[in-house]
Amino acid sequence: MSGTSLDGVDGVLVDFSGGFPEIVSHHFIAYPRRLRKDLLDLQHTGEDELSRSAVLSIELSGIYAEVANHLSSNGRVRAIGCHGQTVRHRPDLGYTIQLVNAPLLVELTELTVVHDFRSRDIAAGGQGAPLVPAFHRVTFGHPAIHRAVLNLGGIANITDLPASDPATGYDCGPANMLMDAWIGRHLGFDYDDRGKWASTGRVLPVLLDALLADEYFSLPPPKSTGRDRFNLEWLDSHLSGEERPEDVQATLLELTAATAADSLRETGAEEVYLCGGGAKNLALRARLEKLLPGMKLSETGELGMEAGHIEAAAFAWLARQAIEGLPGNLPEVTGAKGYRILGAICPA
Repeated sequence: MSGTSLDGVDGVLVDFSGGFPEIVSHHFIAYPRRLRKDLLDLQHTGEDELSRSAVLSIELSGIYAEVANHLSSNGRVRAIGCHGQTVRHRPDLGYTIQLVNAPLLVELTELTVVHDFRSRDIAAGGQGAPLVPAFHRVTFGHPAIHRAVLNLGGIANITDLPASDPATGYDCGPANMLMDAWIGRHLGFDYDDRGKWASTGRVLPVLLDALLADEYFSLPPPKSTGRDRFNLEWLDSHLSGEERPEDVQATLLELTAATAADSLRETGAEEVYLCGGGAKNLALRARLEKLLPGMKLSETGELGMEAGHIEAAAFAWLARQAIEGLPGNLPEVTGAKGYRILGAICPA
């Protein structure tokens, strides 16, 4: 899995034989700075995009293969589920693009590869995202307890898991993506470790109100978003240039906390489980706890799966679903016309 945070590639080896998915091993490779910059540049319209995309797909697939080969040395592997690196997500225009050269990945690993998970859902009228709620439902749903899962990746998304009703979910708004970009611009760091920099600033109410006024936050589900909408250019359009950088960071953290808390309140869940890199942001977690005093907040590790492994495990599950000929989406979440088998299979 390589998500909107653009930090690198997370891989997990998952054993599904016992019912509950068991993480056998995990491996992470960080993106070199030059590759990360090239991928960020490709998020915007520019010259020679087709060639640049193809070349980057080849380079990315080499990293995917390195992760997969490391993991496959720990056990028999049926297939690789490879999400690819999103460079465009425009369900409103009927397409989404994740970079991976699947045939090359097959050659480099000698394993079947399942990829392009989002396009079928979009073709069926859906958003193509979020897809992880289907995995949350089968992994974390409980017959007697109303739970919710908040994934704090580049984008924040929520999965509502009532004890009896169907699961629902959607993208709440930006999470790590904007905070990472802002600290990268000003301090040169890849991310705000535990939210320490944000904690040195103060929330700017006028800026926060301006950010919250974006129409995305008032749209009803199903909805999904990404770097196409929430990026530094979007943030810059709301800045005067007089703000202290640490105050902007504090305001971005509050934006994530406020929009996620609003979404969680609407669920009425008894238990909330956090996953994704943002689960380790102590300042963000403290704000969520302050905004949600009546909810018990924990990490998914308490349910048997490390918070940082969830998304990669979800795409292993989606690959398994595709190979078994089983649906991987939740129409209630994405807005698709029905259940669909997701992913293109490139056989070994």
